[in-house]
Amino acid sequence: MKSKNKAVWGTRFNKPISKKFEKIGASIDIDKRLFEEDILGSIVHAQMLGKQKIINKKRSKKIIGGLKKIRNEIKRNKFNFSKKYEDIHLNIEKRLFTIIGSDAGYLHIARSRNDQVITDFKLWIKKSSIEVIKNINGLIKSFLKKAEGNIKTIMPGFTHLKNAQPIAFAHYLLAYVEMFKRDKERFVNNINYINECPLGVGALAGTSYKIDRNFTSKKLGFKKPTNNSIDTVSDRDFALDFLSSASICAVHISRLAEELIIWNSDIFKLIKFDDKMLTGSSIMPQKKNPDPAELIRGRAGENFGKLQAMLTTMKGLPLSYYKDMQEDKKLVFDSFDILMESILISNELVKSLKPNKERMLSLANEGYTTATDFADYLVQNKNLSFREGYIISAKLVNYAEKKKKKLNELDLNEIRKIKKDLDKDVMKVFDVRNSVNLKTSYGGTSTKNIKKMISKLKKEFK
Repeated sequence: MKSKNKAVWGTRFNKPISKKFEKIGASIDIDKRLFEEDILGSIVHAQMLGKQKIINKKRSKKIIGGLKKIRNEIKRNKFNFSKKYEDIHLNIEKRLFTIIGSDAGYLHIARSRNDQVITDFKLWIKKSSIEVIKNINGLIKSFLKKAEGNIKTIMPGFTHLKNAQPIAFAHYLLAYVEMFKRDKERFVNNINYINECPLGVGALAGTSYKIDRNFTSKKLGFKKPTNNSIDTVSDRDFALDFLSSASICAVHISRLAEELIIWNSDIFKLIKFDDKMLTGSSIMPQKKNPDPAELIRGRAGENFGKLQAMLTTMKGLPLSYYKDMQEDKKLVFDSFDILMESILISNELVKSLKPNKERMLSLANEGYTTATDFADYLVQNKNLSFREGYIISAKLVNYAEKKKKKLNELDLNEIRKIKKDLDKDVMKVFDVRNSVNLKTSYGGTSTKNIKKMISKLKKEFK
């Protein structure tokens, strides 16, 4: 009985493993999250062993029946996970022995924990990437809905956090749609990169059994088997790709949160949030703080840290497998959890924000935001080079600044002090709505462009 409680590899050893190492070496608290993938991989492996007559069909069916029973036990919280058996693979194997007896020992023919865990992990990352994509789609739809209601809402566009040129608030919102579309594509591409099945490469050298890797690949939803057994067990690029994509997406979430925090401030007053997205102060009764936005901004650093940790783990490893790689799953699982929560909170923030349209329009007229439009007018109507137009427009800004007026508050006589041969039609140049609608180049902020883009994106994200 004592030998039955040993680790599966314990036959070679005369002394039990150090309790301290057992504590850090066991990964069951982390990788039990892979139970669905592990059992699926084992079922398909058993099917393949039976199909190839490596084991008989009766034994194959018996193993599969036992695995399905274990899956039900785990789903009903009736399964006892033990650190003594290190990881999800051995915990399931030990339970399988209890259920079906010695036939359980045939399941591990022609595979190693090395190819088993990579198969599980790839399946989990594929599934989780699809979940991320689904939630990014939801976030994009919220941006589109908010943009559709703000096509004619005018606000200042910023560079260096200084008023630059007038834009539509919808155009700003659509900028984030583009960012999150790229995030979605990264996760889609990762699924394509990951679409090679590791199962069957063994510990690192392949196997002498006449297995059918194409069968297991197809059954598990992969496009094809991996090409090189050494690379397969050494590879964690798929984990790095996931962590990298999560980090870049977290950058976009953090940038969005930062802007919303600034715009919600008492200095800018450009937007407000529903109370459900705010918290109060323990000492200042008047406060309504955008804590959810601040939290997702801060938590982006955790996504970056997981990526950096994984890069550091992998950078010094010779081929092929090392225990260091066991750290990969916690990093990816944590990054996924953080990212998913951040996407969901971002969605709530977008849905709940309300633009202060009057404040936005007022601020769009601050900071001489139509100065470039005046320079362009001079080029298009007075046959000047842009640099000549730029100098004249700068002089007008200096004049307006000296008079403490906005550009749209100047009259025609004042403008003619800077450039004499101007007609009254020049006055429309200083209208911020006109400025927005002149930007008709593809990708520009004009109402016409925005309507077309929203229509196009709504079809893409039905």
